[in-house]
Amino acid sequence: MFESLYLKVLRYARHPHAPRYLAALSFAESAFFPVPPDVMLIPMALANPRAAWRLALLTTAASVLGGLLGYGIGYFALAAIEPWLQQWGYWEAYQTARDWFGRWGFWAVLVAGFSPIPYKVFTIAAGALAMNPLGFVLASFLGRGGRFFLVAGLIAWGGERLEQAIYRHVRTIGWASVALVAVAIALYLLLR
Repeated sequence: MFESLYLKVLRYARHPHAPRYLAALSFAESAFFPVPPDVMLIPMALANPRAAWRLALLTTAASVLGGLLGYGIGYFALAAIEPWLQQWGYWEAYQTARDWFGRWGFWAVLVAGFSPIPYKVFTIAAGALAMNPLGFVLASFLGRGGRFFLVAGLIAWGGERLEQAIYRHVRTIGWASVALVAVAIALYLLLR
């Protein structure tokens, strides 16, 4: 089951339109979409390690542009989206992002590229707090770029050996992932 899914994902990752979809996902994730671009960047870099650096640059550029949309949402429409932030469970993360901005400003955005807090929360908070737009773009490019180039670099470094190793262990990886998701759901339901 997992072997065929893995091969299908790699086939989709080699699709000629896959970079467009990666750019669209990266853009959307920085402003409003919940799925991180890593879910596409990783298999695409794995399917074509020579293109890993180009894919990381594409992901970074689209993410920064999407971050500007998130900044605009925070700057112009925070009051309108506040109920959604609360409803979707982002309000606490938004408050944390605001606190980080109050303490560290530029550095908060830079670190946000690697943070477990969704990046869109930082882009919206940066706009809501009217962060310097040039500083925001620079910090976004460095933070997000650092993350995506690190991911792409590790995949490119592993290359074909990594792809074969994953394929050999894909069943174990798949069942471990299913178990982790089940545990996470159980913990969420127990701690609610």
